[in-house]
Amino acid sequence: MSLTARRLLLLVATAAAVGITGACGGGEVGTQAAPRDSQLLSYKDSFLSFAYPAAWTAYPYEKVPELHFRPLVFLSTQPVHDPCSTQGNETTCGFPVEQLQPGGVLVMWQMNGIPAMGLGPGTPIRVGGHPAMRNETAGGECRSIGADRTIDVAVELSPLPSPLTYFTACLRGPDLEQSEKSVDVLLESTKFASK
Repeated sequence: MSLTARRLLLLVATAAAVGITGACGGGEVGTQAAPRDSQLLSYKDSFLSFAYPAAWTAYPYEKVPELHFRPLVFLSTQPVHDPCSTQGNETTCGFPVEQLQPGGVLVMWQMNGIPAMGLGPGTPIRVGGHPAMRNETAGGECRSIGADRTIDVAVELSPLPSPLTYFTACLRGPDLEQSEKSVDVLLESTKFASK
């Protein structure tokens, strides 16, 4: 299977997440008042904070990998697992969820250590007051785990060329519209710590 550069970056970052469930606990999770009777929780670590639906579970990543990628936090409507296997010197990885259940969501935040020259294709938005590019596709890279929609966001925290912060959401129907609204709430509530 041929991987795009972006997908390869995601897989390498995920490779660093061996034992992800054991590495959880670096962020704070608490309740927060929410509009329209939908309960939101808040997530905060030393890098970012955001609100997310109570039906999702946050899996913060504490370890500092020896790679140029750093997973920050995974969120999902179902448990995540170690997505990587190593044989000899070769590590292969997939997503931290084998198959999204109906109505399932998987969200991944990660930092990249390689300077980028641009944000890539998509629709210009702002996340936490920073320039960002949102790209939404039917299926997309998340199709391999049963997703009906992939939302990718690249965020520029420093002037380019600089490393970017990436957000990926894998959504499976039914009720894609509600899942997408939850992703929108998360992105609109995101704040990044000052450098």
